[in-house]
Amino acid sequence: MLPLIRLHEVVLRHPDVQFLFPLNWSLNPGEHWAFIGPNGAGKTLFIDVLTGKLALKSGLRDYPLLESLGLPVSEAVKAMAFRDISSLTNDYENSAYQQRWNSQEAESSPEVSSLLTLHPDADYSNSILDLLGVRPLLDRKMIHLSSGELRKFLLVRALMTRPRVLILDNPFIGLDASSREQLNTVLEILSKMVDLQILFVLSNPSDIPPFINHVLPISERTLEAPMSPGEFIADSNLLRRLFPLLESNRSERCFEKYTSANFNEENTIMAEAVVQLCNVQIKYEPRVILQHMNWTVLKGERWALLGPNGAGKSTLLSIVCADNPQSYANDIRLFGRKRGSGESIWDIKRNIGYVSPEMHNYYLKNVPCKDIVGSGLFDTIGLYRKCNEAQLEQCAKWMKIFGIFALSEKSFRNVSSGEQRLCLLARAFVKEPALLILDEPLHGLDVSNKLKTKKIIEAYCADPEKTLIYVTHYIHEIPDCIHKQFLLTKNQ
Repeated sequence: MLPLIRLHEVVLRHPDVQFLFPLNWSLNPGEHWAFIGPNGAGKTLFIDVLTGKLALKSGLRDYPLLESLGLPVSEAVKAMAFRDISSLTNDYENSAYQQRWNSQEAESSPEVSSLLTLHPDADYSNSILDLLGVRPLLDRKMIHLSSGELRKFLLVRALMTRPRVLILDNPFIGLDASSREQLNTVLEILSKMVDLQILFVLSNPSDIPPFINHVLPISERTLEAPMSPGEFIADSNLLRRLFPLLESNRSERCFEKYTSANFNEENTIMAEAVVQLCNVQIKYEPRVILQHMNWTVLKGERWALLGPNGAGKSTLLSIVCADNPQSYANDIRLFGRKRGSGESIWDIKRNIGYVSPEMHNYYLKNVPCKDIVGSGLFDTIGLYRKCNEAQLEQCAKWMKIFGIFALSEKSFRNVSSGEQRLCLLARAFVKEPALLILDEPLHGLDVSNKLKTKKIIEAYCADPEKTLIYVTHYIHEIPDCIHKQFLLTKNQ
């Protein structure tokens, strides 16, 4: 049987995007692969080779089976990656981060249904919509989809072309537990129902789906020997080499658990409040995102903010960070000062360090990574002021802490998405803020960098003057320093 994709002695043309050895690999019918390795190993680069995005200096890249069936590669091979979300938001939201929360800007944002072309086979289209549970999103504005909902949209859009090969770059990040389980189930069903072969790009061994039958480890821009999933998981020496700080399973911990409905403020006068939300309501007609929201965060407290995709976690944080215009129509206090009492947006942001998937979407700037970190000192998207010597030293300090000092002069746009996330984390910490807001901070990191980042967060929050709000869909990723949990539920 002919292979669908074949690489033979491939060498890339551009010297800056190069593997250490010529590439040899093929995808045969019935195979489902996981490409796995640490951040910056070359996984996304390998996908760009497979999809024909990178020119070759020598060697063979062809698609024998697809060509024999008369299938164009652009239609038969579809890839979905985090950068596709960035491209989508830039295309339809004018690249302005604050516009996501502006109801007037939302009027010009297209509805999801207008950007989704259904497959001519109505039964197939309906099964995709129902299996992934995206029908409720179809009449929503693109600008109001959460990061997880955008991922679902991109996946559905790719599946609607009914590809023969579907490449998914870290598809589980940004999805809640229910959506991750649903996605695995859907892909396994599709792999059996249609002529679909699935290739995963992963940074975490525990994310390998059960229907994967081949693993290709990638490290330092080198393809390792292919193996079965069982062989990969059993090879402890290889795992330690790829992920030197493999995270062990953590025992379950108990939190003080709250929701907006049962939040008790009787003890809040005993300590200084950093964030106070009183009966807050945020809505984008006709949908109410947050309703009767009450929450107080005291100095030195460390909270996990949890809830399913679309529950309003990012919206809640947007009002805390003064990015959402509706925050001025609500009773909100930060550091004891009522919102709208004369403070500027810069007064608010001065005490807050923030990172989120939404920020990452809008932050793909073609500037050196050190400038991305330095922009955190001025609370700007991009560096509009030059750092002085002391500020440069502060940037270097936090880049060294996160292990990315070697990226200082590299373009932010040209490093991997995991390395970009580490830069944005260093940006959040660089001014050593009183309030740290980390929305899915481990998004896209390999298991070693996840553990390292958790330890950095725990060390930072050992200071009783520092306050933390932490968002995640993975309970085991919650740092040990967190002792309270606030759960949002989704408004229907």
